[in-house]
Amino acid sequence: MSDQDNNTEGFIPSHGGYRNLFSYQKAEVIYDGTVYFTNRFFHRYDRTIGQMVQAARSGKQNIAEGSMASATSKEAEIKLTNVARASLEELQLDYEDFLRTKKLPLWDKDHRLVARLRELNKSVPNPSYETFQKAIEHESPEICANTMITLIKICTYLLKQQIKQLEAAFIKEGGLRERMTKARIDQRNKKK
Repeated sequence: MSDQDNNTEGFIPSHGGYRNLFSYQKAEVIYDGTVYFTNRFFHRYDRTIGQMVQAARSGKQNIAEGSMASATSKEAEIKLTNVARASLEELQLDYEDFLRTKKLPLWDKDHRLVARLRELNKSVPNPSYETFQKAIEHESPEICANTMITLIKICTYLLKQQIKQLEAAFIKEGGLRERMTKARIDQRNKKK
């Protein structure tokens, strides 16, 4: 079964296709970067590793689950997309804690390397882990952590916009029950 269900008949809309979402692609980079970061900067038995990796995983997986759930529940799609966003916000706090406890600076939005990361994100078609690998795997923990924070901020911004679009689509198109009722009425009208 493909990611995109192209149902053109009936009341179940096209759904899935999450791998094409920029938010999912960015969340995948964040997950991979978090696995790298935690393995590099934390002791093997540090509970922070599991918590950070789980938050990164939750961000990615909830985008996918929400996309698939959209077939029958716009409410579930909106909720799961917001859970993804919340998980990534939690992960951002872990990176900020890392910087604070190591007495390393947290970059503001005007930092030159933040600008460079944003530029890379916009200029490279389908940016992947490899796009940001030099910064994610840089020898400086300050650069590594701030890179991850910047990527998380980009992704949470995308998710915020995605939630707004989902809300607008729901208001315009309604949910499953409304589509089911319309399909039933249309079927009755065809018989007349």
